[in-house]
Formats: sequence, C-alpha cells, structure tokens
Amino acid sequence: MQRKGPKWGMYYVGPIQMAVCYGVVIANTLLGGQCLKAIYLIMEPNGEMKLFEFVILFGGLLLVLAQIPSFHSLRHINFFSLVLCLLYSALAAAASIIIGNKSNGPEKDYAIVGDKETKVFGIFNAMAIIATTYGNGIIPEIQATLAAPVKGKMFKGLCMCYAVVIVTFFTVAISGYWAFGNKANGLLFTNFLNPETNHYLVPTWFIFLINLFTVLQLSAVAVVYLQPINDILESALSDPTKKEFSIRNVIPRLAARSLFVVVATIFAAMLPFFGDVNSLLGAFGFMPLDFVLPVVFFNFTFKPSKKSFIFWINTIIAVLFSCLGVIAMVAAVRQIVLDAKTYKLFADV
Repeated sequence: MQRKGPKWGMYYVGPIQMAVCYGVVIANTLLGGQCLKAIYLIMEPNGEMKLFEFVILFGGLLLVLAQIPSFHSLRHINFFSLVLCLLYSALAAAASIIIGNKSNGPEKDYAIVGDKETKVFGIFNAMAIIATTYGNGIIPEIQATLAAPVKGKMFKGLCMCYAVVIVTFFTVAISGYWAFGNKANGLLFTNFLNPETNHYLVPTWFIFLINLFTVLQLSAVAVVYLQPINDILESALSDPTKKEFSIRNVIPRLAARSLFVVVATIFAAMLPFFGDVNSLLGAFGFMPLDFVLPVVFFNFTFKPSKKSFIFWINTIIAVLFSCLGVIAMVAAVRQIVLDAKTYKLFADV
C-alpha cells in the first residue's frame, strides 16, 4: 500500500491539481482582460479595441510577474491579493446595494429562466461553479505539503482561506442577485452599465476603482496558481548543483514560465467563456479533489472497518460526488457547445 500512495499522487492527483491550477490561470487571464477593457471603455466610451487585445495586455503583465522565483517570494503578493480582494468585494457589494435601492434601477426578476432541460443542466453547472469557487483551498493544501508540519499549517491556511471566501463571495453574490435578479452576469461589474442608456448606474470613478483592484488581484492570484507548475517543471529542468540565478538555471526557468503564460493567454483570448471555464474546472478538478479523493484516501490510509459508519459515509460521499462530477462535466461541456454557437474565436464580449 505504501507504493500505491505515491502512484496515486504522481499519476492521478498531481495531474488534476496541475490542470486545475493552469485552468485558473487561463480563467484569471480572461477575467483580467475583461476588467482592463472595462477600464478602457470608461476612458474611451467609443473605443474600438477588442477583448483579445486586453487579454494580451494582461498576459504581458502576468509574463513579468511569473518570473518571481518561489512560493516564499510570493508571501507579500499573497497579502496584497487578500487586501485587494476585500476592497473590490466591498465596493462591488456596495455598488449593488446602491443600484438596487435606486428608483430607476434595473427591474428585478428572480424567476429561473429556460426550459426544463436547461434548468436541470443549469443546476449541475451551478454546482460545478460553486465547487470552483469554494475550491480555493487547493493552494494552501499544496503549499502546506511542501514542508512540515503539514497538519497545522494546512489547517490555519484553510481557515483563513474559507473565512475570506465566505466574507467576500457571499456578500457579492447575495447583494448582486438581490440587485439584478436573474440578469446578474458572471462578471457582476458588467451589470453596472445600463444597456439601454449606455450609462453607468454608479459613478465612473467607482467602476474604475473596482476594476483596477480586480486586475491587480487577478494578476496576483494567477501568479500564485502558476507556482506549483513552475516548481515541478524547474525541479526537472534545473541543475541543483548550480546557483539559483546562474545562467544554467535562469534560462530554462524563463523559457518554461514564459511559455506557460503565453499559452494561457492564447487560450483565454480564443475562448472568452469565463463562466463556462469555471464550471468545467469545478467538474473536472475541484469536485474530485475536494469531495472524492479525501474520503477515498482516508479509507485507504486508515482502513476503517467495512462495518463501521465512517467507512460507509466516506464511500457514499465518494460515489455521490463522483456521479455529480460526471454529470456536471457533461453540463459544462454542453454549455460550452451552446455558447460556441453564439461566440466565435477571439470574440469581443
């Protein structure tokens, strides 16, 4: 059994973790481009620059930040990211409340739209997105396993992670849905523009600040999620007998990191479906990592009696969320196919 553990990690868990991390980088690059475009339209309402151009600009910023050497070097960026997350979440929630209280605000409709098939698939799609949203603990989990003591650091990291997630995501989700109902978009900031009059429902400086904070925070998050991939690659490409900043180690690191950022930027520019990317990430990565594998590993590691309650509750959880993951993946792919009929490659959305 001791030999099976490393194989599980190397050939199953590891690839999923890396795929999820890279998927988050792609999603953040797309979202960063959308926020840059929003800032541009504030300054140039009739501007003609396309979304993919802003995605490339964000990719350029990420290309520079991606050269930060290690997780330890990112500790200040992590803190900066936390502050920005709290700031733009507070601003987004405040803007939603202000708009929702306006007499000339958008009409609220909380009905679930679509036929029965759309609603059913929408439920599973939403589950996958929720799994992505609350799966942010993957980075504290990976980072905590790099050095002992694992248990204490992981617990503290996850407590901080989910405290921030609950405070920020819940306030934005509740206030946004209250203000805009079923018209609330995946990127809530786009709801702050009245499509009929083409005027913002809150002051433009407010929109500018929200998007600026978001761009900065997304760049920090993308760099953090790139780091596990970078560490694995560099362990294979670098020469441990040479200094970290020797030519022998710097050139492979620069080439590998730059290549991954460029590829992520191309994918983000080509496929501007932020919500769909999130749901696919949740179905493929976060559901098995957060809900299936932990209970399976518990049964494998601690070998509870097959007659015990803990064994069967773990088994039920694993089977249930495995089924949900498969259905959610089908729903996510279906939604991407549907959106692909509306959008084209490098679409300006």
